[in-house]
Amino acid sequence: VLLCALMLPAQAEEMTVGGVELPGTINVEGNDLTLNGAGVRSKWFMSLYVGSLYLPQAFDSAQAIVEADQPMAIQLDIISGMINSENMTEATMEGFNNATGGNMEPIQDDIDAFMSLFEEEIKEGDQFKIAYVPGEGIVGYKNDERIGTVDGGLEFKKAVFGIWLGKEPAQESVKTPMLGGEG
Repeated sequence: VLLCALMLPAQAEEMTVGGVELPGTINVEGNDLTLNGAGVRSKWFMSLYVGSLYLPQAFDSAQAIVEADQPMAIQLDIISGMINSENMTEATMEGFNNATGGNMEPIQDDIDAFMSLFEEEIKEGDQFKIAYVPGEGIVGYKNDERIGTVDGGLEFKKAVFGIWLGKEPAQESVKTPMLGGEG
């Protein structure tokens, strides 16, 4: 009986976080990914976006996720009209600075290409998926439409995922629930 139970695919639970209904699984570029967890990014007591993490399997630590050369995605659901292209760009650049320990120069061209994903107007209700696909790079989606790819390899992926999951994340109260803990 135990063997049969282990052979059944695990069905991830949908969850609602910050008023956003998150599916238990998503498919990105042919890769099935399971919701690991999600949290609300806030600033000055205002909820800004729901950040959710989708993985191909469980990992032991945030560092293992950041370093893994496997498909995965971070989804950002914008829940505030306070987010626009300018402040999303500013916050993301700060995240890159933190994720790289201030040494952005080796990946600056990739960062510049990545930042173009946020050039168009951003409004409440928009959804971004930032997916890593081995051999292809970081693939960006806005409202389920593919908007760009940055082939910066695994080192660039580490910087991107380090924004939310690194030692100096965008917000610890988002990182912890994305990893499946309490936020």
